[in-house]
Formats: sequence, C-alpha cells, structure tokens
Amino acid sequence: MRAQARRVRHEEEEESVFVSMTDMTVGFLFIMMILLAFFASQMRDPDAVSKREFDTVVAQRDSIELDRNEWKALAQTRAQRIVELEATLQRLRAEKSELLLQVEALTVERDQLAQLLDDTRKTIADLEASLRELVTELSRKDAQINELQQQLAELQKQLAELQKIDPLEAYLAQVAELRRQLLTRLRDAIKADFPDLQVELSEESDALRFQGEGLFASGSSRLAPAKTVIVSGLARRLDEVLPCFTLGQASQFDASCNPGFVMIEAVQIEGHTDDIGTDQSNRILSAARANSTFLAMTGAAGRLMQHLNLKDQPVLSIAAYGKDRPITTNETSEDRATNRRIDLRFIMVTPQDTSGIEVIREALQTVGEQQ
Repeated sequence: MRAQARRVRHEEEEESVFVSMTDMTVGFLFIMMILLAFFASQMRDPDAVSKREFDTVVAQRDSIELDRNEWKALAQTRAQRIVELEATLQRLRAEKSELLLQVEALTVERDQLAQLLDDTRKTIADLEASLRELVTELSRKDAQINELQQQLAELQKQLAELQKIDPLEAYLAQVAELRRQLLTRLRDAIKADFPDLQVELSEESDALRFQGEGLFASGSSRLAPAKTVIVSGLARRLDEVLPCFTLGQASQFDASCNPGFVMIEAVQIEGHTDDIGTDQSNRILSAARANSTFLAMTGAAGRLMQHLNLKDQPVLSIAAYGKDRPITTNETSEDRATNRRIDLRFIMVTPQDTSGIEVIREALQTVGEQQ
C-alpha cells in the first residue's frame, strides 16, 4: 500500500514538473509572437508607396498620349544624336591635340623670337655705340681731310710751279736719253760683229765696258793680234755714230738723226786694272792699254780724229785710272778679270743756261748748211 502510495506520489511529482515546463514554453512562445508582431509593425519597404500614390502615378502614365512608335523614334533620334556628338567630341579632341601641339610649337617659337629680340636689341645697342664712335671718328677724319685738302692745294700749287718746263732741264734730260740710245746702238752693233766679246752698258748708261781679258793678256798692254780685228770693228762703228753729234770736216749733222741738237764733248778710252801690283805700275799699265786701243782705233778709222767738239778739239781721247775705279771686288780671279777692262765713255756737252743751248744749235745748223 505504502509502495503504491509512494508510486502515486512520484507520478504526481513528475506530472507537476511537466505542467510547469509546458506553461513556461507557452509563455515564451507568446512573448516571441508579441515581439515579432512589434518588429513587423516597425519594418517598412523603402520602395513601397501608398496605394493612393501608386494610383496617381498610373493615372499620369496613362495620361501620356505617346504611343510606342513615337518613343522608338525619339530613342533613335537620341541615339543618332549621341553618335554625332561622340564623333564631334572625337574631332574636337583631335583638334584639341593638334592645337596643343601648335601651342607648344608657338611657345618654342615665341621663346626663340624673344631670345632673338634680346640679341637684336643688344646688337642694335652695340651698333649704336659703334655708330657714335664712327661719327666721332668721321668728324675727326673730316677735319683731317680738310687739313689734307689744304695741304694738297698747296702742293698742287707748288707742283704747278715745278711743272713749268725749264728749257735747260728738258734739254739735259734729252741729252742723257740720246746718249743712252747712242751707246745702246753702238753696243748692239759691236755684239752683232763679235758675239763672243763681253761688252756691256754701264750702270749710269754713259759708257761701254770691255773686259780687259777680252782685249789684252794679263799684265800686258799689247793688243793680241786676234783682238786687233775687234778694235778695228769698234773704230768703224764709232765713226758711223759720231758724225751727227760732232763738228769738223767729218760732221754730217741732220735734224732727223739728232732732233735734240745735242753734241758730244769727248769720247774717252779709259784703261782700268785690278789691284795686283803697285799704284804706279797699274796706272802706267792702264794708260798703256788705253793708248794701244787709241792707236789701233785711229789706225783702222782715220776720220776719228776729225770729229771735233765746240772747242774744235778732237772728241777721241784717253784716260787711265789704274785700280782706282773698280766695278766689283778684287777678292777672286773672276772679279779681278772684270776690273781689268777698257771703258768707252761718252761725255756730252752740258750747257749752263739756255744761251748755251742756242750756241750748240747754231753750231750744228751751220755745219748742216755747209754740207
């Protein structure tokens, strides 16, 4: 009994615990439902609108009378416009790129031109400074030119005075020129006759020079037999020249051969030696050589002594200078041979004034009229 009572009591306790758990579960579910209802009431779709607003939008949509084709045409137009705008945009971008390049090039050119401008300004400044200096220099040169012009005027005045022809000076210049022509003519004729003979015109154009070795042996005053022919030819050539410039029986004056009316004072046969030996022996040797030449020439052309000067003296004469008038040094055998020579010097009549010119002219004209 007791055991049955104990079992009933145990079952009652278990049933009491089950009822308690059930009540707690139901209560918990009820609370959850209340919470869910609360949260559901608080939650709202942001995109949801009220029915009244929805009805208003639908009414507005229905009020638009554009049909589907019109919307399609509008879409096509807009699409075409978009294509055009994109093409224009692309073109403008290309133009923009090109313009940027041009701007860059123009910027470089601008910088270059700016530098050029600076350089040009500097050059202009330098040129202006140079110009100022040149103007100053020009002013100074103008002053110098004026001074020089004054000096030139004075010199021209003096030159005009000097250019007044002096008859005497003009005559003497003509005398010198005719003497040169005579000696050149005589030299050329002698060389034509004797090509191997060394004969030259002196530096002053007043004498013909014959090397002594060409006419005489060294240390001798005697003409070598073979050289006598040369001296004879010289005498004959001289006799052809003298008549138009001398007086006397052999004179043959004519204005065509002597247009300047000049006259020969003397034709000197000059003997010269080298410096070997004493002064006395060399002077004697040179005189002997000149005398031998003189005798050989007069023997070959007898008329030579008939050619006279204004004083009625024979123009042919001799002179001896020994070693006193060398034409080169005596340091070598060749130099000494050159100094051993015979010179044939023409001495012309040189009047002191214009009256002397008239005397010569009258003397030659008188001879010419007597022929």
